[in-house]
Amino acid sequence: MDLHKNDSQNYDYIPPPPPYSPPKTNGKSIAALVLGILAIAIPYVGFLIGIIAIIFASLSLKEIKLTHEQGRGMAIAGLVCGIVGTALYAIIILFVLIAFITIAGTGFSLA
Repeated sequence: MDLHKNDSQNYDYIPPPPPYSPPKTNGKSIAALVLGILAIAIPYVGFLIGIIAIIFASLSLKEIKLTHEQGRGMAIAGLVCGIVGTALYAIIILFVLIAFITIAGTGFSLA
């Protein structure tokens, strides 16, 4: 009996596992978060940016549910910031319009 026999042919070859790749983050959730923050930070234009942030957040939440990507927290934060920014500037714009209509209705003139 040969003790130096190569026994590697008796074993099945098991390839190494594929390298670990972290889960992908949904791009729309990142955009929703950035736009939501800008909706609060930028005066008056924040109303429109907030609406866009709400749209991106809702689209990304649907995509995350289907694809199991990362970014659900960012999408929710973008949604909340978008709603806050939109509501804040809607109230401010409403007050400015009411003040303008009130002043215009009284016949106030600068001259």
